[in-house]
Amino acid sequence: MANLDEPLRKVLGDKTAKVLEKGLDLHTAGDLLHHYPRRYAHRGELTQLSGLQDGEHVTVMAEVVKVQGRTLSRSPGYVLEITVTDGTGELKLSFFGRKGSYRPEKDLSPGTRGLFAGKISTYRPRSGRAVRQLAHPQYKVVHEKGAEQAAQEWADEIIPIYPSTKNLPIETIGTSVGTVLDQLDLPADPMPAPLLRRRDLIGLREAYEGIHRPRSWEDLGRARKRLKWDEAFVVQVALAQRRLAASALPATPRPPSFGGLQAEFDARLPFELTEGQREVGDEIAADLALEHPMHRLLQGDVGSGKTVVALRAMLQVVDGGGQAALLAPTEVLAQQHHRSITGMLGDLAQAGQIGGADNATRVALLTGSQGAKARKEALLDAASGAAGIVVGTHALLQESVQFADLGLVVVDEQHRFGVEQRDALREKTGGGRPHVLVMTATPIPRTVAMTVFGDLETSVLGQLPAGRSEIQTHVVPPEKPAFFARTWERIKEEASNGRQIYIVCPRIGEQEGDEGDAIASDEEARRSPLGIMEVLPKLEELLTGLRIGVLHGKLHPDEKDAVMRRFTDRDLDVLLATTVIEVGVDVPNATVMVIMDADRFGVSQLHQLRGRVGRGSLHGLCLLVTDAEPGSKARERLDAVASTTDGFKLSRLDLEQRREGDVLGAAQAGRTSSLRLLTLQKDEDVIRDAREEATTLVEKDPDLSDHPGLATVLASLLDEDRADFLEKT
Repeated sequence: MANLDEPLRKVLGDKTAKVLEKGLDLHTAGDLLHHYPRRYAHRGELTQLSGLQDGEHVTVMAEVVKVQGRTLSRSPGYVLEITVTDGTGELKLSFFGRKGSYRPEKDLSPGTRGLFAGKISTYRPRSGRAVRQLAHPQYKVVHEKGAEQAAQEWADEIIPIYPSTKNLPIETIGTSVGTVLDQLDLPADPMPAPLLRRRDLIGLREAYEGIHRPRSWEDLGRARKRLKWDEAFVVQVALAQRRLAASALPATPRPPSFGGLQAEFDARLPFELTEGQREVGDEIAADLALEHPMHRLLQGDVGSGKTVVALRAMLQVVDGGGQAALLAPTEVLAQQHHRSITGMLGDLAQAGQIGGADNATRVALLTGSQGAKARKEALLDAASGAAGIVVGTHALLQESVQFADLGLVVVDEQHRFGVEQRDALREKTGGGRPHVLVMTATPIPRTVAMTVFGDLETSVLGQLPAGRSEIQTHVVPPEKPAFFARTWERIKEEASNGRQIYIVCPRIGEQEGDEGDAIASDEEARRSPLGIMEVLPKLEELLTGLRIGVLHGKLHPDEKDAVMRRFTDRDLDVLLATTVIEVGVDVPNATVMVIMDADRFGVSQLHQLRGRVGRGSLHGLCLLVTDAEPGSKARERLDAVASTTDGFKLSRLDLEQRREGDVLGAAQAGRTSSLRLLTLQKDEDVIRDAREEATTLVEKDPDLSDHPGLATVLASLLDEDRADFLEKT
């Protein structure tokens, strides 16, 4: 008998075990049983030979009338031909290979009756009429007694088709799975019996049988339901344990202060907060007042006002005697945040300066390319506590950066930062841990996955602030050259009315690498993506008289800042850029976004870029220029982006195309996902129910001491690396 941890070499022998290990990285009986079929074939109803059609997948019952082999002039050199009949017609069964290598030669002698399944094709010998054949058909010998019943059972059989590799026959996998199932000795079911009854789930042994050797489609459905549940539930137990452990970690509470910086800021706001901003602000304020660290995801569509919400949270922490760090993915965005925050705070950000408010703080900026003097000043302000808010890029993660009392970490566009990077900033606090607020405009697949899988508390900003305008999006396709010509006319019209325009390219120039998450699948690899330096001379011809600025990641930070300031101050009509302007850039006078080679970008990037226009009272226009043909996947993606401005709908599309990654971090570690059957877009109900059950169970039994089987399964899934990853996420 074999348990799930039994090495395959003990169950199957060294030869087969080595093949499975080399081809599919399967080492134990459990590995093999969790290598589920990717689909299932169904032989279907019996067909008479007289009614066969080319290309059909058929199952026939017939009698062998002739067996002969003949040598071929070409490889593989030999074919065994077996002629069968059912009285209505004849059919050839052809087996190609080496002489003497066929089992059918022994099984299918003249007079034998059998069932044969495969795809019908026709060939025409040099002399004679066309002949119908099945090449390498599946077959089963049947005896006269009970032949009809055997035939129907065989035709109805569900055949598992396993994922395989070039040199590993699917039959080897199926046979090996059968051997393991026949010897399988499972311990007690790891799922609590009351839970199985509540959720109408079958036992684990029955589930393994049902997914690998289903007797009916109903069997298969029940098996998939149970095994999906296991995947969801085990992950949810791990997350519930982490949430419980996190709630026990110490963090300095930062309750709201009355009469402090936040109250003064609120009183000066020139606009009304939306209802959503107030509600989310209250959720965050309540979290910050607790004695354990907040770990909250703030989801808001492009332009929904996340920055104001985050700034109010940072001011609450400053009022409580702490500091807040805002981590941005690019220098352009960090500079934009610094400029925006100091602008909104006014004299409240001018502590120690003439004209500064009595209760003011400082807002420091720290980036990797700063001059020595500015960097030294920012480091001193952070370490001394003079700067209540520190805005920066990856430079904030360096060991030389110290804080007096880091109380809140705000991570903007969290998918740009690895787990280790985010954790490095979180560790820069003396006792306990800082509160963490993660912000994203268009949740990338893994962010959505982690949200639904329950690792983060979630706040959603669902409405746009008053004054935000509509953005129209259109695809500019290759089959409509007039649209392309009209693009440049529209740009000149907007500029003549005092408006400004972004034009984005995937690359800097011919010799430079991509700056974004540009997509270049085989389908779309027609030519190199357009670069700024290639497009610039053409723009100068097409847009004569317009003031064009260039912005990309290779520029010195001072140059980047100078270009952005010129664009913000309306000294430029057109900003030709890479994706460095993807997030955070806020120029209300900009009304047109032209994205060249738009099919080279992902859905989330396109939505982020589009969000740079329509940021004031002026309507926005986004033009997706592409040479992708109609019907291609690239065009489908662009059409989807053009059809909606709802970032949450688009994140679903992104998820469907890219899947959610491994919730326990295996994808980041280069390993296979621990989820085989469960998918976010189809199984949210399963995940939600599993979270509910897991939370209840872990609250009653945090260490799973009453559920040893479940603890064992969790330990095998959650190795040290994944546990560490999950803790840091």
